[in-house]
Amino acid sequence: MITFNVPPYTGREMEYIRECVENQKICGDGIYTKKCSQWIEDRTHAAKCLMTTSCTHATEMAALLSGIKEGDEAIMPSYTFVSTADAFVLRGATPVFVDIRPDTMNIDENLIEAAITDKTRAIVPVHYAGVACEMDKIMELADKYHLAVIEDAAQGIMSSYKGKALGTFGEYGCFSFHETKNFSMGEGGALLIRDAENIEDAEIIREKGTNRSKYYRGQIDKYTWINFGSSYLPSDMNAAYLYAQLELAEEITAARMACWERYYENLSPLAEAGRIELPVVPEGCVHNAHMFYIKTADIEERTALIDYLKEHGVHSVFHYIPLHTSPAGLKFGRFNGEDRYTTRESERLLRLPMFYRLTLEQVDDICGHVRHFYE
Repeated sequence: MITFNVPPYTGREMEYIRECVENQKICGDGIYTKKCSQWIEDRTHAAKCLMTTSCTHATEMAALLSGIKEGDEAIMPSYTFVSTADAFVLRGATPVFVDIRPDTMNIDENLIEAAITDKTRAIVPVHYAGVACEMDKIMELADKYHLAVIEDAAQGIMSSYKGKALGTFGEYGCFSFHETKNFSMGEGGALLIRDAENIEDAEIIREKGTNRSKYYRGQIDKYTWINFGSSYLPSDMNAAYLYAQLELAEEITAARMACWERYYENLSPLAEAGRIELPVVPEGCVHNAHMFYIKTADIEERTALIDYLKEHGVHSVFHYIPLHTSPAGLKFGRFNGEDRYTTRESERLLRLPMFYRLTLEQVDDICGHVRHFYE
């Protein structure tokens, strides 16, 4: 069986975890948490990276830091993971969903302005599959209407838009290091902060509302409760697991990209024949091979293909159910405009196996089964 996902593992993870244990420092902000933060800052040029317990918590922190409150609205795509909306619902705000582009599955930047009201406080672009949204247009709208931009870059590490790292356009960007991501710490994430003046507030919220970070840096002789906050620090053992992969980030990305390109090459004849559609990467976008998906004719064909692949030892999956059609989405949010593509495209999309150490021979085998299905 070729499984859909295998969590990344390089071989040095246990060595680094053992070092944490032997140093008797396994809680948050230990040596490996700092190494991971520094690596991300060096790679993205963000003013600050704070490691978190999940991308969900990074997004919640961003909503808190942006002053989102009851009655506010945040514009986002409906085709995303629940955490994108949850961070704002928890603050009493309303997620306002707009339609996606059928080519990238990202928010349609040309529909955002029509969704802006006097209650809008933020735009939340989601970089699906590590392919960037049209950030020039989004930032232009944010400047015009004085809105915060919080990037859900859960799938976007190592990706860029016009040479700039995803997660660094808006005031805040959020990465995920869940076991399904390119680099993993089991459960974990990171908050990227664009503007240095927001760092201290972020540290306080992350440290249970205290100025403990300044205390550990020797800037104050005792720490105290300053503001509201929570505990968003991951264990240093989780960070140690992640750092073993960040050290080999280029190698891991290259291996994934080779598989992505092999998929594309093998399945192009089916796309040219009009049987399936393949991913689109617009000019100016550098992606990270986070996933490889195809689009079938409709949901019935997708279901049949998933079943066929399973019978032949390949685990494939569909992805998000649009949030605006879910019970919570109906309760807490609203869809602005027409759902032309969100539901239709989500019902056609099928994700094929993609993980570090997936072999090109396995990709060939998977593609062979897809071709046989259509024959």
